Parts: sequence; C-alpha cells; structure tokens
Amino acid sequence: MSVSPTSKLSIQATESTYCVIGAGPSGLAVLKNLLQMGVQCHALEREDDVGGNWNFGKASSSVYQSTHLISSKRMTAYDEFPMPESFSSYPSHQEAQQYLRSYAREFDLYSHIELGATVNHISPVGPDAWEINVAGEDSPRKYAGVIIANGHHWDPLSPQIPGNFNGEVIHSRQFKSGEQLRGKRVLVVGAGNTGCDIAVEAAIHADYAALSMRRGYHFLPKFIRGKPSDVIGDRLRGLPIPKLWKRWIVRHAVAFVLGRPERYGLPRPDHEIFATHPIINSQLPYYVGHGRVQVFSDVKQFDGDEVVFADERRQAFDLVILATGYKLSFPFIDLKQLNAQEGTPRLFLHAFHPDKDNLFVAGMIQPNSGQWPLSELQAKIMARFIVAQKTQPQLADWFRALKHSSAAGWPQKDEFIASPRHRLEVDYYDYRKTLQKILRRMDGVKPLSRK
Repeated sequence: MSVSPTSKLSIQATESTYCVIGAGPSGLAVLKNLLQMGVQCHALEREDDVGGNWNFGKASSSVYQSTHLISSKRMTAYDEFPMPESFSSYPSHQEAQQYLRSYAREFDLYSHIELGATVNHISPVGPDAWEINVAGEDSPRKYAGVIIANGHHWDPLSPQIPGNFNGEVIHSRQFKSGEQLRGKRVLVVGAGNTGCDIAVEAAIHADYAALSMRRGYHFLPKFIRGKPSDVIGDRLRGLPIPKLWKRWIVRHAVAFVLGRPERYGLPRPDHEIFATHPIINSQLPYYVGHGRVQVFSDVKQFDGDEVVFADERRQAFDLVILATGYKLSFPFIDLKQLNAQEGTPRLFLHAFHPDKDNLFVAGMIQPNSGQWPLSELQAKIMARFIVAQKTQPQLADWFRALKHSSAAGWPQKDEFIASPRHRLEVDYYDYRKTLQKILRRMDGVKPLSRK
C-alpha cells in the first residue's frame, strides 16, 4: 500500500492493537520496531506529516529557519538507518525532516500512521486495555497498550518577570527567522543551546544583541581538528581508563581548542564540565569576544523600555526572547497514571512504567549527544517485552522485576546539577550501555507470527 505523507489514513483499532502517540523521531522508531516484532500497532499523529519537532512550520515544531542539530549525523542517526554521506556533519532541520520521511518510507511506516489525528484523552480500562479519545470522534477507541511519544520541546516554559515592558516579549518557540530581529535591540534570556544559537542570530541580524545568563557554562566546539566533537568524545568514552581521566582530557582539550569562557567575556562556570547539559557552540564566544553580543546577569525586572538585571545594570531593548525551556506536558493523561512525582513521570530509565506492562514513554530523555539512537534502543526493548509477555513469560518476569525496582529508576541523576533542566538528563554513553545490556538479555525473543 502506497501512502503519501499528506494522506488522511483512518486505521481501525482492535483490542489487540498497540497505539503509538506521535510520529516524531521517537514514535517512528517505536512503530518500526513493534512492526518488526509482529506487534499489531499504529501511530496517531496530529500533524499532516511525520517528524514532530522537525516538521518545520507546523504547530508541533519549535525549530527555526537556521536550526541545525547539535549532535552530529553519526551520533544522531538510527543504528539501522545511517544518514546519507551527502548530509552536513551537523544536519539542518531540512535534512533532519528529509531523513525522518525517508525512514518512514523505507520501513513502510506511513501505512500504519493516521495523520491529522489529535489525541484528547487516554485512560485505562482495567489492567489490560486503554481507551483513547481522538478529536472529532464520538466514541473512544480501545487498545491493548499505549506508547507515548509526544516529545518534550513543545510546551513553552516562560518565567513571570515583574514589571511592565514596552517592547515585545516572545518565547524562543515563536522565533522562526532572523528577519524578526532586524532593526531591533534584542535580549535573549537563557543560555542553553537554543538561547546561545539565537544570540548568535541576533549578533548577525539585530542592531544590538545581548544575552542574559544566570550562571556560567562550559562551551564545547562542534569540531575538533575537522571532526565532530561528539564522535571524538564517544571514542574517548570507550577507552578503558577511569572516568576522571576522561574528564581531564576533555576539559584540557576544550580549553586548548576553544579556550576558557571567561577569556571571551563570558561568566566563569561554577561547576564541572559535564555537570550541566553541554553547550555546543563555538560562535557565541566569538561574537562575545568581538563585542557583537553583550553579556548580562539574570533578569530582575522590566521597567518600561528597559530591562533591569540582578546586578542593577539596566539596558533598553525592543525585543526580549525567552529561551527558558519547556514544560514536560502530557495533557491527554492523568499524571498519576505515569507514576508522576512533582510533575515528572518516575519511570525506569525514563521509559518503562514500574507497574504497568502496557504503558511506555519513548524519548523522554535529554542526553548529552544524539537522542534518536537511544529512542531506537528503548523501542527495541519495548517491542521485545511486549512479545515476551506472550511467548517467554520468564524473561518478561525478569524485566518486570527490573523496572519495578525503585533503586534503578533514575540513571546518572546525581552527576548533574539539581535543576528542572536536568530532570531528564542522561549521560549518552552510560545510558546507551545500560539499554544495550538489557537488549542483549532479550536477544532470544522472536517476532510474533503473522496471522
């Protein structure tokens, strides 16, 4: 069956069908692996094509015109579907979307995706089934299980700043093009990867550019001697030497290649190099060093045309862009169903419910390198666990006990600074290693036979 990306495909659910909510990078990986393991399934996607956040211009997308991945193509691509050699080392959002569409076509996923289907609510029906209410339908659909893959970069988190501002205030999600900055005095609030990238855009396009930073951060270059830095880092992590030695090597390599942030006029970091999510940006130090981006402390309040900062400096601006991150949102499900604590689902490896065997969340992680291959590994385990419940009950019991264990619930949490930004943070290498170890244990699970 050939299905075009813009087709409205209506798929009939049965009580043995698993539903994947979302057809972004994580949802596609889940759908592909469930199908390969013989699990009856389909995906519901609210937009008119796959891609999620990378479907530029759609309501679900937070990317802007000049967005590139901050992880290299090698560290971002699915293990079973390499990115083309013709792609940039750090692919653009156009290349990312092209890749995801190609993935969907390669594994015939479009014929299992209902586009334009918005999920309003899901709820359990006893221990073995779920009901899903889809917008525009009078009756709920019934499913054997649900994998949520709705992403976590779509619901803006905007701080409440005291005072009144005469200019315009937007969230970074509303920033789409450098044209929005022309002729303006621009302040970017927040120094994560998005905030630093937009500050560089402001240095290029705005009349005046500034960045408000609550703390100093370590900056990592995208390239080291012409090679993507995350590829070099992955090779380093694989060396049989102590972790402290690896960190020492990285710290001094970055200092040699890029230099210390304070030498450019950026705040000095108050933490170790991997204690926060890494800032992959060589251009911001360059523009700060050239005076094209002015650096300010945290915002204290608005005062008419001016912004007042924590150190009592003040400056007039026309546009303030809040690059302050996103809420973790699941508007279609009661959070208690996700074992939530303080608004965050508490799941084994951020993916597997400790008690429910037919409810999963894919891609709910913030790794310090590419996310898609980790979602792919999550998907492989999900598919094999679903099948093992039918064909290998002893193996299913082993994994059920593992995910139920509270001691294994929050991988690497203590390595990062305690902040909302790091509630989903995982170390790419260690997290991948853990998933691979579990997957090896499940190698013997065979696909269900097709009826």
